Amino acid sequence: MSARHTSPGLFRRVAIPVGALLGVVAAAGVTVVALRVTSGADCSGALPLKVAVTPAALDVVNAAAQDYQRSQPVVNGRCVQVQVESRNAADVANELPTAQINPHSLWIPDSSMWAAEAQRQAAETGPEAPKLDIKPSLASSPLVMAGSEQAMSKIGFPVSPVSWSKVVDPKVQISMSDPTMTSEGLAALFVIRTLLGNPDGTPKPELVGTLLRVGRSAVPSVRDAFGKVTTDADKAPLFAATEQSVVANNRSVKDNAVLGAPPKEGTLSFDYPLVRVSRPNEPEGIGEAAAEFEKTLRSAETSKRFGEAGFRTVQGAAPAKWTTDVEGVQAGDVKLIETPGADQVSELLRTWGAISLDMRMLTVIDVSGSMIEKSGNGKPRVEAATEASMTALSMLPDTTAIGLWAFSTDKKPPNDWIELVPIGPLGEPLAGVTRRKRLEAGASQLPGLVGGGTALNDTTLAAYRHVLQGYDASKVNSVVLMTDGRNDDISSIDTAALIETLKRESDPAKPVPIIMVGLGDEVDMDALRAISAATGGKAYQAPNPEDIRGVLLDAVSQRRCRPNC
Repeated sequence: MSARHTSPGLFRRVAIPVGALLGVVAAAGVTVVALRVTSGADCSGALPLKVAVTPAALDVVNAAAQDYQRSQPVVNGRCVQVQVESRNAADVANELPTAQINPHSLWIPDSSMWAAEAQRQAAETGPEAPKLDIKPSLASSPLVMAGSEQAMSKIGFPVSPVSWSKVVDPKVQISMSDPTMTSEGLAALFVIRTLLGNPDGTPKPELVGTLLRVGRSAVPSVRDAFGKVTTDADKAPLFAATEQSVVANNRSVKDNAVLGAPPKEGTLSFDYPLVRVSRPNEPEGIGEAAAEFEKTLRSAETSKRFGEAGFRTVQGAAPAKWTTDVEGVQAGDVKLIETPGADQVSELLRTWGAISLDMRMLTVIDVSGSMIEKSGNGKPRVEAATEASMTALSMLPDTTAIGLWAFSTDKKPPNDWIELVPIGPLGEPLAGVTRRKRLEAGASQLPGLVGGGTALNDTTLAAYRHVLQGYDASKVNSVVLMTDGRNDDISSIDTAALIETLKRESDPAKPVPIIMVGLGDEVDMDALRAISAATGGKAYQAPNPEDIRGVLLDAVSQRRCRPNC
C-alpha cells in the first residue's frame, strides 16, 4: 500500500514503549521529528524511518522531515515517524555493511565516494549485508582551498588564482584533515594523488614526501581547521574545505572570517547523494515510506533551503548574490574533476594508511673506505646518503622512533658497528636536545668515521636482532641499511649462513623487514636482495645520489604490506 496522508486535524499521540523512547532520546545527534502521528483505523502504530545525514545538511533535512510529517503520512496502517540523525559519512560507511541493530534506511553522505566505498564493502561482506542504492544528488558544493585572509594572501589570492601546486610546496603552511575520517581530507588526497601519483596507482616519491609533510599537521576534522583561524588568524594554516562550510562559518563568526576559492586546475564536487539502504528483514512498508520522503527531499522548497544554507544546486549553480566580502566565496562556475570510484577510494585509503603508520626504525649506514668516493653529484657517497636520510627524517612526526648506527671493519672490537643514536621517538629529549637534533648531529659525524672494509653480514644480523629484541607492536619495526659494497669481512658469518639465520630467527608475529639500499654500481645487489627477502623486506639500488631519497620514501610507502609486498 502506498503512503497515505490524512487531514492534520485527525491525529492523536501514539503510545510508544518507554524503553524505546529512552533509546531514541539517548542516541547522540538524533532528532525525532514526528511527535504526533495520525489516529484512527489507518494508524495502529508507528513506522520509524531512520535517516542518517551529513552534519552540514542536518538543518535542511530536519526541515524537510517536518514538512513531510505535517501531512500525517501512513503506510500499511502505521504512522511514519522520521528520525534524523547527524552522522559523519566515514563513520556510516564503515558501519553500514555490518550494522544490524536499529539501522538507517536512508543515508545522505556529503560525497558519493563514501557511498561507493560502503557499497563495495557491503558486496564483500555477504548476503547478510545491506543493499545500497545510490540515487541522484540533492545538492552540491565544491572543495575549495580555504584560510584566513593572511594565509590566502601568502599564495597570491585574490590577485592570482589558487593552485593545488601550493599544497605540494614545502614553503606553504597547510593542514589536511584526516582522510580516513573526513570527506574533505579524502578529496584533497585524491587531488594530490592525481597530481603526483603514477598511472598504475603506485605513489611517486614526491607524493609520499608531500603526504608525510602534510600528515604531520593533519587535524581530526575541518572544524578544527576553522577553529585555528578563529583563535589565531595570523598563524592558522591553509586547509581544504567545502565551499558550503566556508559560507556557514562566516555566517556564524564575527571576526576572522575564512576565504575560500577553488583551485584553477580543477577540484572535486561534494554531491550529497540520497542512498537507500535496504535489508531483507526490514519492517514492511519502509521502502514505501522512504520513497514518499524522497519526494519531499527533492521538492522545490527543500532545494531552496539547500541554497539558503550555502549549497549549490545539483548542476553546480550558486546563488548570484554571493560575494567574497560577505560569504567568503564567489558564485562563479567551478572547474570540476571526476569523482573517484570505489577502487580508487580504497587505493587512496591504503596509501594514506601506509604512510600514516607510525614506525620504529634503525638506520644503518656503511662508513667503509669506499664510501669516500665521489658520487654523481661530486659529493662523497657517505654525504649523499646522509643528506637523503636527513631529508626523509625531516618529514616524519615526533612520535616516529629512529636510531642510527655506522659500520665498517675498523670500528671498536668486538663489533663492526657503533651506535651513534639509540632508537627512540624523534621528539624525545636526549642529552639536552631532541632525538631529532641528536640524529642530525650524529649524521654529521659519519664522514669522519669513514675507513676500513665492509662488515655487512655481521652488522646486518646484529641490527636485525637489536630491533627484534625491542619490538614495539604499536609501530612498524624495520631496519634500513645503506651500503656501497659487499661483505669483505672474512671473519664474519657468510651470506648463506646469514640468510638461514634470519629465516630461523624471524617471528611472523613480530615482523622486522630489512630494507637494503645499494649505493652506486659496484654493490652486490644479488646478496642484498637475498638478505632482505629472508625478512620480508626489499632491496633497492640507488646508482645516483638523487635516487636515495626516492628509495627511502618508496620504502616508507610500502610499510603497510610488509612482509608480503
